Amino acid sequence: MDRLPVFKALGDNSRYAIYLELARSPVPLSTAEIADTLDLHPNTVRPHLERMRDVGLLDVETDNRGAVGRPQHRYSLAADAPSLGLEPSSLRLLARLLAGVAAAAGADAEQAAQLGRPQGKAAALSRAKGRSCVQALTDELADLGFDPAVADDGPTTTIAFTHCPFRELAEAFPDLVCHLHRGIVEGFVEQAGGADVEEFATLADRDPCRVDLVAR
Repeated sequence: MDRLPVFKALGDNSRYAIYLELARSPVPLSTAEIADTLDLHPNTVRPHLERMRDVGLLDVETDNRGAVGRPQHRYSLAADAPSLGLEPSSLRLLARLLAGVAAAAGADAEQAAQLGRPQGKAAALSRAKGRSCVQALTDELADLGFDPAVADDGPTTTIAFTHCPFRELAEAFPDLVCHLHRGIVEGFVEQAGGADVEEFATLADRDPCRVDLVAR
């Protein structure tokens, strides 16, 4: 990445504030969401986003989910954009190395899921008090960066993961990373009560990644 255009793009106070919001967010953000957070008009935010996109700082994706009118654009930091210290590259490196060690040691999908279940149960203990399992799990997944989308179909509730914060690792080690996530979800649902996991679709299923819950 050419440093001079990047420094010029981030030299504006408003653009720098927008960039920080995107760097901190676990999910891509729309123009309206950024504008609301920073108390700016969307028409003020939009050209700043385009400027940063032009110099390679941002990626943009189109969101058609339930929208009326034009599709909504959602922005996130480009893969090689500077993290400004908010996303330490050393942690990403460590995660890749540890996943490689686990794979080399022969860890399988069920072992990964078993490791994730206590984390899910611990999260449910603090999140699910007085709330439905679906509501609590949706909030937990949102905080983890999965940008969940919920759909009800009779007794079954589907929570789709529209963004995966672990995608790079999941593509490299799907049997470990996806099933570690499955274990977290299964542990959460077991602890929260009121529902059971009927199916968990991983990156390998391409259907999309999701969990189907059935009310007890």
